[in-house]
Formats: sequence, C-alpha cells, structure tokens
Amino acid sequence: MGNELRDEFRDNPTDERENESKYGVLVVDDERSNLAVLDRILSSEYTVFAAKSGEEALERAERDRPDLILLDIIMPGMDGFDVLAKLKESLETKNIPVIIITELSGEEVEERGFFLGAVDYITKPFKNAIVQARVRTHIQILHQFRTIERLGLMDPLTDIPNRRSFDNHIGLEWRRCIRERRPISFLMMDLDAFKTYNDTYGHPQGDALLKAVAKIFASAARRSSDLPARLGGEEFGLLLPNTDLEGALVTAEKIRSDVENKKIPTVDGIVTSVTLSMGVTSIVPTKSDAVSVFVAKADENLYKAKRAGKNRIASD
Repeated sequence: MGNELRDEFRDNPTDERENESKYGVLVVDDERSNLAVLDRILSSEYTVFAAKSGEEALERAERDRPDLILLDIIMPGMDGFDVLAKLKESLETKNIPVIIITELSGEEVEERGFFLGAVDYITKPFKNAIVQARVRTHIQILHQFRTIERLGLMDPLTDIPNRRSFDNHIGLEWRRCIRERRPISFLMMDLDAFKTYNDTYGHPQGDALLKAVAKIFASAARRSSDLPARLGGEEFGLLLPNTDLEGALVTAEKIRSDVENKKIPTVDGIVTSVTLSMGVTSIVPTKSDAVSVFVAKADENLYKAKRAGKNRIASD
C-alpha cells in the first residue's frame, strides 16, 4: 500500500470518501506486505486505508468511521480480539462490521471472534476471490440497512426493523448461508399475557413496555448481520446468521432473563414486569430448504413454549 493513499486519508478522510463515492474499508495489520496485498485486492471497489497497530485502529475507527474493518488477530501489544472488544464497547464504533483476518486455524478462533461481535473471518494466505466475496457481502448488508433507514422500513414505535425489513434481510442471509454452508438461527418471541397487561395499565403503558423490551432485543444483536425485528403486535424476531443452535440458545436465554428482570414503571409509580415465550430453530440451509418452513418451525416452537407454561424457550 502506497504512502500517498494513507496520507490522503490522514489529512481528510471524510471528504476523500465522499468524493470517490466508495465505501471505506479500514485494514488493520502490523505487516506491511499484508496491507499491500489487501489494498491491491480491494482498492478498485473501495477506499482502503490502514492501521498498523491495535491502538491506531481504535483511533482511526473513531475518527474516520469506516464502513467495514478487516482486523488481524495476531499483532504485538493489543491483539485483534482486544481491539474487537473495545470497538464493540464504544457507542461510536459498535455498529461498524468487523471481519477478522488470521492465519490461526481451529473453530475456537472463529467462535471467539463471533462471540465478540465479528461478522465474518478470512484466513491467510489471502485468496483474492474469497476476500472480495466476503467484503462485498457485508457491504451489501450494510447498504441494505441504510436503505431500510432511508425507506422508512423501521417500526415507528420501537425503532427496530419491521416485518418488511425482516423479510428482505432473511432472504439475503439465507442465500449467503447456502453458498457458504453456514448455520443460520432464528428466535421468534411473544410477550406473555400482553393483552392483560394492556387492559390493566392502558395502551400507552403497553407501548412503553414494547419499547423497553425492543431495546433488549436490539442489544442482543451484536453483529451488523444480526437483525432484531418487530413482526407484529407483541411478536418479535431475532435473526442470527453464522450462529448454530447452541449459540442461539445462549442468546435466547439471556434475552428471556433480561426481559423477566426488566422493571417498567408506570406514570403512577407502579413497577411492572413481563415475561416472554420463545421458539428457536437453527439450520445449515441447502437449496432444497425453504425460508418459509424455517420461519414456521420457529413459530411452532414458540407455541410449544406457550403450551408448556410460558416464560420459557422451546427449540428443535
């Protein structure tokens, strides 16, 4: 990667990106040769700029606000996992999708990256087609989210995506998981006895409850490809690409517990609470599988949880 490109961004990154009308990709690696290779692979489609340490990566991410980050795991000083954790802790950078790049092998590396909020991973040595495909996929997802915001595909009450947004997004992620032979999981959630809550405390308080629990669902979406959505009424969903059943159940239990322990005061000072029931399903889809059957399975599991006594999770 040439000094000229990096100097341009150091002087005025925002203006440069707007002029080129390209998405910006921050590449983080302590090896100049790796930076040069990734610049060569990506610079025809994206504006590429670099950081050579974890500390510099955090500084540039907050200052330049890249659209996507490619983050090396093995670096002297602050390693990539530490950088990823700090990126996700910051309000300014938590929503920037991060792809980890590593020469390490083993599922534990991939799992730790996904747990910390990475959306994908790329292994070394780099293969041009793989790098381009992975980056293009997550730029497409990012573009879709921004389109959702522009077209008003957000639920106006809870400020999370609505059913139409969910239907659009699940199709994209479903096809990607088929291509890459990866798991996808779906959590379908319904508040228990919501009609009784509304009748007892009134519809304005019911709206306050929906807003409060929607924030819990949104906070559970740790990666940019995760999608919380209000599917209708008191029914919500959370789509988790690159997540198997075990990981989905961990997320589901945290949501269930957080909702159960959430205290929502009324205007009269009464402290209220609510529980939810949840159906969880997971699959590594193939071309012979259907999205509609996948969603219907989660719905079936939801009603199993309801029939079993509510405030619980049912899964495949």
